[in-house]
Amino acid sequence: MSRRPWNILAMTVRYGPRPPEQRRNREVEATATPIWSEALTAIWETDPEVVAAVLPPPLAPVEGEPLVRCTITIVQMPVGPSFGAGWLGVRARHGDVVGEYPIFMPMTTEQSVVGGRETYGEPKKIGEVWSRREVDPAGGETVEGVIARMGFTLVEIRGRIAETRAPYELDKRDFWFKVAPASDGDGLEDDAFLVYGEKHESARVYLGVEGEVHLGESPLDPVADLVVRRVVDINWTERASSQVGRTIARVPAGDFAPYLHQRYDDLSVLGAGAKR
Repeated sequence: MSRRPWNILAMTVRYGPRPPEQRRNREVEATATPIWSEALTAIWETDPEVVAAVLPPPLAPVEGEPLVRCTITIVQMPVGPSFGAGWLGVRARHGDVVGEYPIFMPMTTEQSVVGGRETYGEPKKIGEVWSRREVDPAGGETVEGVIARMGFTLVEIRGRIAETRAPYELDKRDFWFKVAPASDGDGLEDDAFLVYGEKHESARVYLGVEGEVHLGESPLDPVADLVVRRVVDINWTERASSQVGRTIARVPAGDFAPYLHQRYDDLSVLGAGAKR
């Protein structure tokens, strides 16, 4: 029996091969164009040795800036439902290039996790992420944002709107590591790839917040280790952002393997004796 041409098969069996014009990476296309969101952000100083400990080589701390940032965002996608997106990471540099290294990026939908992890190497996980801005009985405005996961409350940011700031536009950079864990569970299949996430952000609403940050304990996502020594800023924004990924360099598998645990769960810690 002769086989049907692949293009005919693709039209009749939806899991079949697709022609070139249908192989677009819609995740990349979506993130390369501005997407509007509402975001609650907190920036704080931690201990310099904490930042140094979490950075995989070839990243290094930025001297005098032991900063942690957490952003809790509700993203308004142009197609499909909105979703919650968390971002928590530290200030870092690659040589003379300064940016941020995300350690923990919880998302509320599978689609937002898969594309970012597989295409860019973002350390995304499924979690609970929400924020809100409300008018209180006294006529002021309060903001609140929470990140939780696997039954643990990890980050809580709460406060009151204190000031209106000028809208802004800026460029910034993430450092991502794109990796393939080994099939036998021992390290990586090959070297990791250092990826620059080049981002552009434009805020039409930028509000200063007087508030506080609380980090919760969890054996799976130990964000509490990024201890808050001094809150530098808390703010609420309505903003549009876009990003483009660029693979910059190979990183030896042995250099990144000790940090691989940052993005995967060891569920054995939830056994007998684990406390919530």
